[in-house]
Amino acid sequence: MNKKVTIVDTTLRDGMSSVSHQFTPQNVADIARGLDRAGVSTIEVAHGIGLGASSIQYGFAAATDPDYVRAAVDAVDNADIAALYVPGIATLAELQKAIDAGIKTVRVAVHCTEADCGQQPVEWAKEQGLTVMTFLMMSHKLEPEPLAEQAAKLDSYGADVVYVVDSAGAMVPRHAGDRVAALRQAITADIGFHAHNNLGVGIANALTAAENGATFIDGSLRGLGASAGNAQTEVLAAAFERAGWDTGVDLFPLIDTAEHVVAPLMKEPQIVDETALILGYAGVYSTFFHPTKRAAKKFGVPAREILMELGRRGVIGGQEDMIIDVASELAGRTYETPAPAAV
Repeated sequence: MNKKVTIVDTTLRDGMSSVSHQFTPQNVADIARGLDRAGVSTIEVAHGIGLGASSIQYGFAAATDPDYVRAAVDAVDNADIAALYVPGIATLAELQKAIDAGIKTVRVAVHCTEADCGQQPVEWAKEQGLTVMTFLMMSHKLEPEPLAEQAAKLDSYGADVVYVVDSAGAMVPRHAGDRVAALRQAITADIGFHAHNNLGVGIANALTAAENGATFIDGSLRGLGASAGNAQTEVLAAAFERAGWDTGVDLFPLIDTAEHVVAPLMKEPQIVDETALILGYAGVYSTFFHPTKRAAKKFGVPAREILMELGRRGVIGGQEDMIIDVASELAGRTYETPAPAAV
């Protein structure tokens, strides 16, 4: 094999969304230990939305981010522990606490049109000696060339890796490949790809991204993650090996951790249900999954109608308040005035 990719596991961050952010530090330690034994070199840990997100808006976690980081750091022998930093949710003070707890890598996530929002945290993190991976969230919303222009900004700030991120699970393989290829022409940093599985092609998208130049590929055990979940780490490892790639991980320990550690902690199977599918089809951010279901029930409006309207309005992460606005408007349109009482 002369083709190599690095699989990054995000079970303990993106996967937190599948368990309402309720993994305990002991759960984190057990899963991180299994991933480390399998040879996964970078393990992402934090609240599902990232550092500082434990709140009434995004859901309270079972423990603090530093607690989760320390649990993972103490459990591994070789892997680097990473955390997600979203400007506007996290602060540099919270990132410093994660550093003190032992992270070696930070993943700075910005909307795909707002790379400049990442300059401060990227440059600050590099000064602290961290490896910096950057996320262009909702990458499907930009065509390849303008996306590459945004990536070039992150590259200029010092990012070690720039990710094409399919936050909505809206891409098919051609979309993934074209965007990664455009980045490859525009930047010197390594390129990553983060797939969600709303259209059922997360693994195919990841393989196509690698064929076009991505060298970092994200996954999560059992496919845990927001809405339809992520590309499944153990399936990624098997598929990439079959396709002739060296992943540097051992498949069977990954499967064992997925089956015997993660699966018993899952509230329900990670599937592509109607809401998850429409999220991908409409191109809506994956974290809108549970709030949309709640709004649909409260206002008596089909979740698909809410999501399709949100997609038409081009909402992005951080605009979750629009879910209630849209549900309320749709409920008003369908409300029938009662007939007057007979006299």
